[in-house]
Amino acid sequence: MPTPRITPCLWFNGPAQDAARFYCSVFPDSRITTITRYAQAGREQHGRTPGSVLTVGFELGGQPFIGLNGGPQFTFSEAVSFQIPCRDQADIDRYWNALLAGEGHPGQCGWLKDKFGLSWQVFPDELLAWIGDQTTPASQRVMLAMHSMGKLDLAALRQAYAGA
Repeated sequence: MPTPRITPCLWFNGPAQDAARFYCSVFPDSRITTITRYAQAGREQHGRTPGSVLTVGFELGGQPFIGLNGGPQFTFSEAVSFQIPCRDQADIDRYWNALLAGEGHPGQCGWLKDKFGLSWQVFPDELLAWIGDQTTPASQRVMLAMHSMGKLDLAALRQAYAGA
């Protein structure tokens, strides 16, 4: 039996469709796939108007997601984040700036929260190999350099890894 495809479900308090549109504008090869709407039944529990958006199915680079307008009971935290390994500094800059647009909040070490409160990690794809063995001096230098940064600087991280 094949392993089922895992689909993250993101809980929003109303802006699921706006969030899906935003994420689809940031990531190439992305699209909204489905929209379901609240019916009369169940609307009382969530305080939604019949016909308003209940869920939005969307794909980011082929990865399926569901945005659910479930209400104010739950919010995002850094306990869950999405990683974006980038080829070069131009990709790091593009994703960092796009995800911060419209009231996002930068964090440390390549982390940020977008305007919907979802956490992202934007980093060079080499980073995981560089910090994989924390006992090496090169790895320790990269960690020290990374901890001094908000948006990651690929050239500076490469210099730290090389010992320059």
